Amino acid sequence: MSRKSQKAELILTSERRQFLTELSRSRTAPVREIERAQILLKFADGLSISNIQKALGISRPTIYKCIEKALAMGVDAGLKDKYHSPKAPVITEEAKAWVVNLACTKPKEHGYAAEVWSLRLLAQYTRQHAPQAGHECLANAAKATIQRILKAQPIKPHKVRYFTENRDPAFVKKMNDVLVVYREVNLQNEQPTPPDGLPIITVSIDEKPSIQAIKNVSEDLPPVPGKRTYIGRDYHYERLGTLSLLAGLDLHTGHVIAQVHDRHRSREFVSLLQAIDEFYPKDCIIRLILDNHSAHISKETMGYLATRPNRFIYVHTPTHGSWLNLVETLFGKMARTFLKNIRVNTKEELRQRILKGIEEINDAPVVHRWKNFKFAENLM
Repeated sequence: MSRKSQKAELILTSERRQFLTELSRSRTAPVREIERAQILLKFADGLSISNIQKALGISRPTIYKCIEKALAMGVDAGLKDKYHSPKAPVITEEAKAWVVNLACTKPKEHGYAAEVWSLRLLAQYTRQHAPQAGHECLANAAKATIQRILKAQPIKPHKVRYFTENRDPAFVKKMNDVLVVYREVNLQNEQPTPPDGLPIITVSIDEKPSIQAIKNVSEDLPPVPGKRTYIGRDYHYERLGTLSLLAGLDLHTGHVIAQVHDRHRSREFVSLLQAIDEFYPKDCIIRLILDNHSAHISKETMGYLATRPNRFIYVHTPTHGSWLNLVETLFGKMARTFLKNIRVNTKEELRQRILKGIEEINDAPVVHRWKNFKFAENLM
């Protein structure tokens, strides 16, 4: 049994007790003040130091300091830290600048194998080389010290954020060409009674490569009411290969013309062009919005297009501008619906299920429209 503390009792008025109670339950007050309010309440209720330690999981020295300040100077003093004159900074501004400059380099430039700094590696290098650079104050720099120095800037050399360099000098012009097409298509679609057989039909074309055929090695476990609310699936699986989906999205009707192949070469692209050519009336022009894939302009493709003069018009998206192609929204829809978590037993099953998914889309087609012209115009 814990012996009773020899310290004087802490007497609380009803107001101070209410104040400490509210503070001890606060979700916004500093953690130190919340802990100290709990200490003072329990001590005022007659609990021993040992029992307070067990109840709150706080060290005995911390409990003693809090109680002693409250008994000597009042409850408010017990909640706060003692005033102390600030010490002169140990790490100089020059030393901090040296660390920041080091963080802006790469560890491989200093003989390490790593591509980016970790705080541990940065601290290790600092301890080894800072004294030689005239910064003896960093001789014992810990990881937390380096973290505080970098946080003040702030700099995060352990993180990498990717960007795309604009390598297409005609990016703005090509983007504008695509947006002009979308405006024209929107105007055509808004006509109350569009003419039969549009003189120009616009189709957005792209490929979705490397769709994985993945096979379960164990059967999925169905949901069980009251036991399992989800489908259970074994972590292990078998890879059966990949397929490529080539698709053309009609921007007037939402109809999708698609083919699934083992590879994506010129011959597969020509096969898609042939399917598009057969689908539409012979007296209309087919305008294709597509990216700069080599199969789209290969010798084999050009040879096929030469046999269909005045039939196709190319509108290329800029390099690294595939996000301008509306068919990407179709691929996103597929990824969120019938391709999500898909498992098959053969590649052929995957092929048939993709085509079935396309068939379901065509049963209830949705016209995809480009709406955010202002966003694109801000890039010009």
